[in-house]
Amino acid sequence: FDFDELALILAKGKMPSGNSAIITFDDGDHSWYSLAMPLLAKNKIKATFFLWTNMIGEDSFISWEEVEIMSHYTVSPGIRLFTFGSHSCSHPYLYQRKAGFSSPEEYNGFLDYEFGISKQIIEKHTYGTVRIFALPYGDGAGESDIISAAQRNGYNFIRTSIWGAIENTDIDPYCIPSLPMLDSTEPQLIGSYLGL
Repeated sequence: FDFDELALILAKGKMPSGNSAIITFDDGDHSWYSLAMPLLAKNKIKATFFLWTNMIGEDSFISWEEVEIMSHYTVSPGIRLFTFGSHSCSHPYLYQRKAGFSSPEEYNGFLDYEFGISKQIIEKHTYGTVRIFALPYGDGAGESDIISAAQRNGYNFIRTSIWGAIENTDIDPYCIPSLPMLDSTEPQLIGSYLGL
C-alpha cells in the first residue's frame, strides 16, 4: 500500500481484508537507490521515502538526480511505485525546541521552515504533491503545534515513531504509528511484525 490508498481506506471507513503494510524509509541513505529500489521494483512493491532535504547529495546520501529517477519510475500500467515525503530540512527536534523560541510566532516560523521549505524543495524534484511528513526522532507526535504546522503547510499525514500498527479506520492521520526495522532490530521481532 501507499498513503494515497490509506486515504481511500480511511475515507471508506473499512479496513482491507488480510494483512497490509506501508513500507517507509527515513533520511536518504544512498542504499535507497542502490539496494532498495532494485528489490522493490523487481517485486513491484510500493514504498514511501522521507527526505532530509539538507543532506541530499552529501556524503553517503542519495542525490537529487537519483531521487528524480526513483520518483518517475513506473511499472505497467503506469503505476508509480515510489512516493516521497518530507523528513524536514535540518532534522531537528521539532517539539523539544519550542521552549527556546521567544514567541509563538517565532516558533511557528521555525516549524513552517521545516515543514514548508522542505516540501517545496522535494516537489521541485519529484512527481506530484508532498503530503506526508515523518517526524525526526519521532519528536512532537500528537502535539497540536506540530499538527497545525503540518496542516497549514499542506500535509495530510504525519508518520510518527509511536510503536504500533493501524488497526481500524478511526486512526488519526496526523499520528500514524509505525513498526521500526533498524540495523539493530532482531530478525525474530521483524518476523513477529509479519506474523511469522
